[in-house]
Amino acid sequence: MTDLSFMPMRKGPPMLSDAVDRITLNTVAHEMRDPFDIGDTLSMLAQTGEAVTVYPPGRDLVMARIASIDPERRTLILDLAEDSLLDEGRTCFVASLGGNAKIQFELDANWTIVPGEGNLVELPLPVACLVLNRRAEQRLDTPIGVNYSASFTLLGKVLEMPLYDFSRGGVGLRATPDQAYELYVGKKLEGVDLELGNSLAIKADLEVRLLRPFRTFLLGQQVQVGCRISNITMQMRQGLDRAVNTAQKRK
Repeated sequence: MTDLSFMPMRKGPPMLSDAVDRITLNTVAHEMRDPFDIGDTLSMLAQTGEAVTVYPPGRDLVMARIASIDPERRTLILDLAEDSLLDEGRTCFVASLGGNAKIQFELDANWTIVPGEGNLVELPLPVACLVLNRRAEQRLDTPIGVNYSASFTLLGKVLEMPLYDFSRGGVGLRATPDQAYELYVGKKLEGVDLELGNSLAIKADLEVRLLRPFRTFLLGQQVQVGCRISNITMQMRQGLDRAVNTAQKRK
């Protein structure tokens, strides 16, 4: 499961304005069934306090967030924004994974109230989730052996992170837990120097849209940092377009 030593800044209680629509049948989504992946993703939502939109049977949606995950018991604790018990029955849960990405699962919810906590309920972990990884721009993997990196100053420290993918609209960074500690979804990174290969350097402002812990065999615990390009000059934009076009031709 996710190494909980990495604790990103947790969001406040969810509001109705945080509600996420259900994944519709006409979208290209895939099914996640691996218990490790499901537990890892839901643990990440618990760490960040991401809003969960609950669509119970026979009533309006209710906002919640995941308080904790128990991997041994295969359960989750849901923190309801409303102090009321939901009706039993087939219930749909939807949460954002950053940007346009979503996760959705359904449970035949037999709500077990946590003793002494009327707004906390225990539920079994889902055996399957629907995941929508929709992006406005196609992301391109960075080539092996070529320098693709991002450098910027955060709280007086200069940080450098490798890029694992990029597009006209954003970049994906790989960080250590220490590097990602002060990052959170919505954080603005100004004046980031992006090295895209050996001959192209551009400067742009980035906005963090996704934080996801993961583990690698060689490097151990790492954090995926998905960023949207929020500000870039026309000249830099033209250079980025050329880099994307060159990478697409190599595919």
